[in-house]
Amino acid sequence: MKQAVSADGAPKAIGPYSQAIRVGQLLFLSGQVALDPATGQMVEGDVAAQTHRAMMNLSAVLKAAGLTFADVARTTIYLADMNDFGKVNEVYGSYFSEPYPARATVQVARLPKDARVEIDAIASFT
Repeated sequence: MKQAVSADGAPKAIGPYSQAIRVGQLLFLSGQVALDPATGQMVEGDVAAQTHRAMMNLSAVLKAAGLTFADVARTTIYLADMNDFGKVNEVYGSYFSEPYPARATVQVARLPKDARVEIDAIASFT
């Protein structure tokens, strides 16, 4: 059985998807970009600022499900420019402690709202 999870502290979905879906003991979080949930607009600033906002959005969805970053098992980072990897990695790393989640990082041609970074996650309730 699938159960949708949504958080007021994260941007509303901008398409036909849920902020997260719980299936059994797993929570699949949709990708988050740097949308400010209060305004629906992209945050101003560089890729580090965008990464912080994306991580805060993920945190809000995790919290709505009763989880934290400590429960995240896997993430995927999508970058508009792989040259931003170092800055994104530094910000991203500040939200986790060991053991770190498994991760993939890929460069893509374009992201929603012309974001510089998007991050999704899979977390566990166990």
